[in-house]
Amino acid sequence: MKKIYLLIIAATLLVVSCDDFLNQAPVMQQSTELTLATYKGLDNATFAAYAPLVSTNWYGASFIIDAELRSGNGYRDVDKNSGRYTVPYNFSYTSTSTPALWGTAYYVISAVNNVIAELEGKAGVDGVTQQDVDNLHAECLFLRGLAHFDLVRTYAKQYTVDKTSLGVPYVFITDPAGQPARDDVATVYNNIVTDLTTAEGLIADGYTRGGVASKTSVASKLAIQALLSRVYLYMGEWQKSANYATTVINSGTYDLWKADEYAAAFKEDAQSGGEVIFDVYGLKSNSYDGYWDGISYLTRPDGYSDAAASNDLVELYDDGDVRGTMFIQDLNEAPAGTYWTTKYAGKDKGTPDVSNTIVLRLSEMYLNRAEAITRGATVSGVTAVSDLNAIRTNRGASEIASAGVNDVLKERRLELAWEGHHWYDLARTRGSVTRVHYSGAEVARNIPADSHYWALPINKRELEVNENLVQNPGYDK
Repeated sequence: MKKIYLLIIAATLLVVSCDDFLNQAPVMQQSTELTLATYKGLDNATFAAYAPLVSTNWYGASFIIDAELRSGNGYRDVDKNSGRYTVPYNFSYTSTSTPALWGTAYYVISAVNNVIAELEGKAGVDGVTQQDVDNLHAECLFLRGLAHFDLVRTYAKQYTVDKTSLGVPYVFITDPAGQPARDDVATVYNNIVTDLTTAEGLIADGYTRGGVASKTSVASKLAIQALLSRVYLYMGEWQKSANYATTVINSGTYDLWKADEYAAAFKEDAQSGGEVIFDVYGLKSNSYDGYWDGISYLTRPDGYSDAAASNDLVELYDDGDVRGTMFIQDLNEAPAGTYWTTKYAGKDKGTPDVSNTIVLRLSEMYLNRAEAITRGATVSGVTAVSDLNAIRTNRGASEIASAGVNDVLKERRLELAWEGHHWYDLARTRGSVTRVHYSGAEVARNIPADSHYWALPINKRELEVNENLVQNPGYDK
């Protein structure tokens, strides 16, 4: 009998039930024969590997909220919150108070590694074609690349800051006795690129798996290419980032939202057309109560009210810019003051308490390309100004006449606010955090570019079970 091997992870994992989204048991609850012995089992196991992305440790809540609170886009209303996001807001990180992303992301990595290890020999059996196997392989590589990307940009210095510094272990094979050491940042990024470009070559044009609630919540060639554009942007590979962004833009598959479509787009249950390239499907199930624990309830004034938007973010928007209307004030306050994002206000189709989390969308591709052009990339017939104005005119904002790097970074903040980008944009560009609207510890109001907080601590339990792991500077072991 074949065995399911899992990377030993000390951190407690929140594994999301797949009943609603996947119609399958979680990978750890399936028999070994179903999981590994047949193509159908491997297909089901791959399908199930998407589910942890909606964990509250990852895109379902904390990965987004933590980043927004750290960056200055977020604010904690001291009269409302439950207290659970004090650590990221005050930068009171220690080896026992650190993001739980590590365990959840490595769970996904372990799951897809198990599938990849068993794909050989599955083509030609029961009508399974080599393309079927290749598509499955590509999905696994996409998830493995995404997971490692989110890990390395959270627990390590950015590639553009110090690519020789310690990154995270890049795990290709799940070994129950393994104690992988941290690879350097450059190695991690090079492996991410290898996984994603391999996936790009394997997956069929136009392929998305069937039987899912949302076609944008699973891998596709364009999702892989969009992620490559972002990864290359983080690496400072400007021409490659621009080229991949152009491929996605020119595919004709996606359209920029118009001003009158913008607010409604964030409430769609399943995206069709529009901007979304890849998102994480939000759902309620037996093991994940989206109402109480998910990002929707945590960012609502009538919910836990844990994470509000900062006034200085809201004040950046011009009059007439629809993006500035994506914030509401609690009218029960006297006077009404605190703003709350409505990007996670819930879905219209019977689930007002649950939202999808957008990971990749078309506007980001325009922004990636615009930044790359300001830094030396060239794209025939395209300028940074034309890319920024393509977004701005569709948002009801006035056109601009010129665009430098700072203009692009400001537009990124305006467009992608509360989607988890601004903290990482500051990190990769050697920026600093200046929080104007702030209610936390004064010592943490401003975070300089040389702060150790740009690489967050690894959990103490991981260090205890893996003697080869080294803690980041500035934190206790």
